[in-house]
Amino acid sequence: MSGGTATAFLQRADEASLPTLGGMARPDGVVIASERFWAFARTDGKVVEGEMPRASTAFGSIPVLRGLARLGASVSPLFRGGGVAGRREKLFLTAALLAPCGFVFFSETATLIAGLLLSVLLVAWLLRGRTLFLHGAEHRAIAAAERGQLAETWLGEARPTRFSPRCGTNFVALVLPVGLVAERLWPFGPAIWTPVVVAILTLGVSMELWRAVQGTSWSPLKGLLLPGLALQRLTTREPSLAETRVALSAVSSVLRRELT
Repeated sequence: MSGGTATAFLQRADEASLPTLGGMARPDGVVIASERFWAFARTDGKVVEGEMPRASTAFGSIPVLRGLARLGASVSPLFRGGGVAGRREKLFLTAALLAPCGFVFFSETATLIAGLLLSVLLVAWLLRGRTLFLHGAEHRAIAAAERGQLAETWLGEARPTRFSPRCGTNFVALVLPVGLVAERLWPFGPAIWTPVVVAILTLGVSMELWRAVQGTSWSPLKGLLLPGLALQRLTTREPSLAETRVALSAVSSVLRRELT
């Protein structure tokens, strides 16, 4: 997308009513998604596009299940075909998610050590390459859309915040304490399926809590976002204009289809 073409479209988008956008930083690009579409803009200039899964009405009114459905939809671009994640990467992530099932056979000390090692491995995988900078670019591009500053941000005349209250980092900051409470309150004896069930319940409850925080103006509840916002100082870096434009290219791809 040429500079003039990008600026013209983004100026038009700044004047339109835009959908809520979310995103995901990758080591080689940025994924941006609305309720209907997603786009993966790579640092080499290539843009991969796709459609989000249709929201199921079956779980829309069932707490926990609706949260899990929403969480599954948010990561669907990563697991679906189209070049966002390679086959090896999908296998690695799947194995990492299923690994806790084997912890039931370990002693308490071995489980703690294995859990810490797995967490370090996952964090290193998630934050490799230019992910930290592109994570900041993702937040900046979404903030630009919300503030009607897309064109100014593309030109470098505006620099919206690189911190976001809707970032997945804030969700993770909720998952950790909820998971600890769930493990303590789990009423049944250990079994091979226990870690999976506890993890699923933890994610579902955390998503419900996260959605409640996002939808309220009550200050004490909003305070639950503070740990995640503080953590974003570690999970984001100040992006360059070129990196911000990568994220804006993904935003443009999604908005072109939304505004058609």
